[in-house]
Amino acid sequence: MVEPVPVLEVRDITKRFPGVLANDRINFTLHKGEIHGLLGENGAGKSTLMNIIYGLYKQDEGDILINGEVVSIDNPNDAIDLGIGMVHQHFQLVDPLTVTENIMLGNEITVGPFLNRREAERQIMKISNQYGLEVDPRCRVEDLPVGAQQRVEIVKALFRKANILILDEPTAVLTPQEAEGLFEVMRSLVSQGVSIIFITHKLKEVLNVCDRISVLRLGKVAGSTTPEESTESSLAEMMVGREVMLQVDKAPAKTGDPVLQITDLNVLDDRDLLAVRDLSLEVRAGEILGIAGVQGNGQTELVAAVTGLRAVKSGQIMINGTDTTNRSPRTITELGVAHIPEDRNREGLVGPFPLVDNLVINTYYLAPFAKGIVINEQAMQENAEKRIEEFDVRTPSIFVTASALSGGNQQKVIVAREFSRPIKLLVAAQPTRGLDVGSIEFIHEQIVHKRDDGVAVLLVSAELDEIMSLSDRIAVMYNGRIVDILPIEQADRQTLGLLMAGARPENESSRGCS
Repeated sequence: MVEPVPVLEVRDITKRFPGVLANDRINFTLHKGEIHGLLGENGAGKSTLMNIIYGLYKQDEGDILINGEVVSIDNPNDAIDLGIGMVHQHFQLVDPLTVTENIMLGNEITVGPFLNRREAERQIMKISNQYGLEVDPRCRVEDLPVGAQQRVEIVKALFRKANILILDEPTAVLTPQEAEGLFEVMRSLVSQGVSIIFITHKLKEVLNVCDRISVLRLGKVAGSTTPEESTESSLAEMMVGREVMLQVDKAPAKTGDPVLQITDLNVLDDRDLLAVRDLSLEVRAGEILGIAGVQGNGQTELVAAVTGLRAVKSGQIMINGTDTTNRSPRTITELGVAHIPEDRNREGLVGPFPLVDNLVINTYYLAPFAKGIVINEQAMQENAEKRIEEFDVRTPSIFVTASALSGGNQQKVIVAREFSRPIKLLVAAQPTRGLDVGSIEFIHEQIVHKRDDGVAVLLVSAELDEIMSLSDRIAVMYNGRIVDILPIEQADRQTLGLLMAGARPENESSRGCS
């Protein structure tokens, strides 16, 4: 039997950047009507390969074939003309515009000089009904929940006649129920001949939804397999090159006195709308309190208020008995608060600065790094060498800029800086977002070590598996409020998923904040 010609094939794709071989003679095929999972550590070459296929980069060597024919893809317009669509992890939508306007943008349907919105809406509804992608063409994107925005992105690609879809971390901001809905959409798409490249760090999802799986490591194809032949452990080992502990190993919590106490907190967002509403909770020494919830329900504003980065409208924040409401970030830091921010590039690091500076960015004025106004560069360099070795930061030099590191190594720099001083409270927001299994394992271990040392940990994550693995108690946040707090023994994915969507299991009442 002759094997069908792949709808997409890359042969010996090689891409070099200064000092880096990002893709090293990669071969990859995608067949019609299949979901091909693509795994790999940060820096393994996944994004580079997808950017080449989508025309954002040009390969140095190798060929791309569509239906057996060699093609030249010099920009995204070439890719779109060849039937390739990409749904990025960070949606490429214009919030104030309607669904129709977003989908038409750059591909307008006109009658003379005027937009033909009615015809565009008709085509959108046809695609929506055909593939089970429920969208309202007349809604403004800013009024849609995250799951609906993702459906808009998929419809936008199909509106442009895509029959090859690249989905980059598509479940990163979805509830478990929304993720299951996306998988149903993906199955509907492939049943009608669409082919999908599915990029994710979530091994369970790959095993659940993919037909084939390829793994990149250090710019090369480390192997290809199928879900039937694989386990989470075998895939993780293929990605990292060693055995990986996928389950967090932690003893029961030994809790002490409250370290963080929040009472009736109200915080505004950037639009001066109430993002945190009458929120009360406490975190005790030696425990991890996880905040579960779909991103955009006030978690970002809560973390910013606790760490002094956003003003509080009303309510009170106490840290170790000290009222820190509307106090400065430096004051809060000096009380023994460590902060892993959700956006490491904007809030955690100064990209153009070398690692030696980033590792003391919030303690540079203290001994031994300074005496009065005089900086002790030798002490800073010794500190950088020690932290880089201790926290396994992969870098050729302490003088490399933070922006030159991979995401996983950038995160390790932040963890090294925040954990290398005496702390009482750790506020960790999305601590492993976008990281591979090896980096996730390392950072989880460090968080548990701090908890076992008596540190109170407030963990905010959109990854439900992470929340359930690390937390001793789980608070679910919806529409700016804590809707329930459960001990880990009473938490399951179904219950948490319902609470994250604003629904409450029948006959359940709030357990309060204690």
